[in-house]
Amino acid sequence: MPGQKFWVWYNQHLLLTTGIAAVLFTLQLVHLYWLTVHVVFHKTFGFSLWNPSPFLEWLLLIVDYTEIPALITTSLVYINELRKKYSIKSALYLIFLNSQFLHIFWITDEFVEARLTGTPEVTILPIWLAFLAIAIDYLELPVIFETIKRFYERINKGDLKKAFQTFKEK
Repeated sequence: MPGQKFWVWYNQHLLLTTGIAAVLFTLQLVHLYWLTVHVVFHKTFGFSLWNPSPFLEWLLLIVDYTEIPALITTSLVYINELRKKYSIKSALYLIFLNSQFLHIFWITDEFVEARLTGTPEVTILPIWLAFLAIAIDYLELPVIFETIKRFYERINKGDLKKAFQTFKEK
């Protein structure tokens, strides 16, 4: 099977692949903080608890777009788990992860377009749907923490030491 080679490589480099997923996904905590204290508070109460500068807002948008590779790499973690043994937890996390695509382009692109054109953020969708999309974003939290936990478990199993030994041998 052609895909089998990939999964053999993936499992041989589980520390690296899980580490990349954990790092990319941890960046999303910055995005979730901004989303909460800036976007949600502004839309709900009419004021923001943190109003970042335009430069910092651009950096936040770039971080937000790292969500795409984060979703792909983290999905591979859970697909790999499901390949080995089915668990409802891995299946739910995979659903939580991929539900993020429902909101990524809508919310982020609204801010990007507004910054590029200088127009205010305007959505044609009702506000309750915006809050539903934001709620979907928070489904990342358990997956982020679980992925970080898996990375540390790989380190505790001695994978980091093995990786350094292999590197020194080459």
